[in-house]
Amino acid sequence: MNNTIDISILTYLKSLTLLCVEDNKTTQLLYKSLFEELVKDIIFADNGEDGYEKFKNQKVDLIIVDYAMPVLNGIDMIRKTRDINKEIPIILVSAIQDVDVIVQALQLNVNNFLKKPIIATDVMQAIGNVSKLLFAENYLKEQREKKIGELEKKEKYNSYQEDLAFSKELNIIRNDFYYHMIDTHQAILVDFLYKPLDILSGDAYSARKIDDKRVFYFIVDGMGKGLSASLSSMLLTAYVNHTIDKMGNNFSLKKLIESALEYIKPIILDEEALSTEFIVMDYKSSTMLYSKFAMPPSLAQSEENQIIKIKSNNPPMSKYTDNFTVSKMDISKITKFLFYSDGLVENSVKGEQKLYANFIENDFLNSFIKDELRENLLSKIDTQEDDMTFIFINQLPLAQQEKRITRSFESTLNAVEDANDWYTDIWNDFTTNYKLAYKACVVFSELFMNAYEHGNLGLDTKTKHRLLSEDVYFTTLQELQKNCKKKITVTIDTIESNSNRYIATLIKDEGEGFNTDILHEIFRDSNNFNGRGIYLSRQSSLGLYYNSKGNSVLYLHKIESEA
Repeated sequence: MNNTIDISILTYLKSLTLLCVEDNKTTQLLYKSLFEELVKDIIFADNGEDGYEKFKNQKVDLIIVDYAMPVLNGIDMIRKTRDINKEIPIILVSAIQDVDVIVQALQLNVNNFLKKPIIATDVMQAIGNVSKLLFAENYLKEQREKKIGELEKKEKYNSYQEDLAFSKELNIIRNDFYYHMIDTHQAILVDFLYKPLDILSGDAYSARKIDDKRVFYFIVDGMGKGLSASLSSMLLTAYVNHTIDKMGNNFSLKKLIESALEYIKPIILDEEALSTEFIVMDYKSSTMLYSKFAMPPSLAQSEENQIIKIKSNNPPMSKYTDNFTVSKMDISKITKFLFYSDGLVENSVKGEQKLYANFIENDFLNSFIKDELRENLLSKIDTQEDDMTFIFINQLPLAQQEKRITRSFESTLNAVEDANDWYTDIWNDFTTNYKLAYKACVVFSELFMNAYEHGNLGLDTKTKHRLLSEDVYFTTLQELQKNCKKKITVTIDTIESNSNRYIATLIKDEGEGFNTDILHEIFRDSNNFNGRGIYLSRQSSLGLYYNSKGNSVLYLHKIESEA
């Protein structure tokens, strides 16, 4: 009798459990003789209620159920079963040909019907048919899960490769001013926005310290989209950084550009071009040298709050570029700079038939720091449409501020407490915004303590953690401070800008400083315990900037105009 069922289905049936719901014992015996060698297990139930309970409490793959049964008939049992499982194959057995019963059965998605008296071959054919259906569904499910698994594996691999590619991009980009200030005769704050549209960006930049008086900035924008533009930009950026490293103190902007052109021209395609700008700020002579290749106009703000546009002085960099111009500009009367790629200004503005290019000058004029410009930008544009890169430079003339407050403190725990009280009193005079004052004081407390323990007392982080675990931290500080004559100097400047006041606090110790390159790792990983105080200080201020030695830190807070 089993030869009415395909061999593959017979094999599949051996893994299934069949629920037979039948009140007639003779029919149960027939089912037992037909199915005991065919399926894995047979579960018998004497009525619809019994069958429903066994279905709920045991693993069942197929159901064959009689219509006319006591307690709960077959249709009612199927209805309750379908409330739990919409898909399980069901065969309904009935001695009557009532159209209403058949309609109800069809509405309940009954897969097959058998008429009493039961004929063995009909039963086997019905079991074979519903088993094929179940076999096909399970096969499709397995294939679907397999496909999903393959896609997930592929997606995971692609995501891993994208992460590696982006990490490579970040390694190619060199930024010597990551949470640093340029400490010349004035505090120069340099901030960056690097916001690629995709993992492989056509934009790249670098900011390099040439020597104590000169700084180099570079932005490149591959003209076009896709992998080719990204590769050209990254290759040129890597080469520029490599060449700067080799030049050392013999740095020459003209030689750098000549060498970069010689390197990139054989690489870029005939139809490709690169928008680039090479900038050198010389703070000794207060001049800027620049060579801009088809970049959007850079912006400079004068002391009289006038916007000066610095336009490109060269066509795009291509295979056919042989000559270039380097221009010179006096920056002695400039307070702010903005260098950027065209992706910044080519974004559409929400609700207007305009590009952000129409707003950038005014937003730059009204932005004291990078974060304010970024907020203005993101509040106006609809969606980011291209890679966005900009370098925001603010030259703070702190030494010229009339409202300067300065005080020096000893390197003692008592002085730490005195300094915190003094700073709190100053902020209470600055503003009635107690939340802002509290945040400023939290930053001061953290950074002043760093100047005391790490700066002047020379206590490294590893030793501090050990002393804390041994419960001898404060007694050790008291011993170390006995022979320490170094001071901590706090300078507070008030800067008026756009009807707002900005409070710049500078804390300087007389210690040996620290390697400020670790700031990059601290701000990349906020979960790292080491440096968490610095990270939290940055979160509670508008900006945090260390000098190159690492023994001086400046941070900003904004007091908004009440007008």
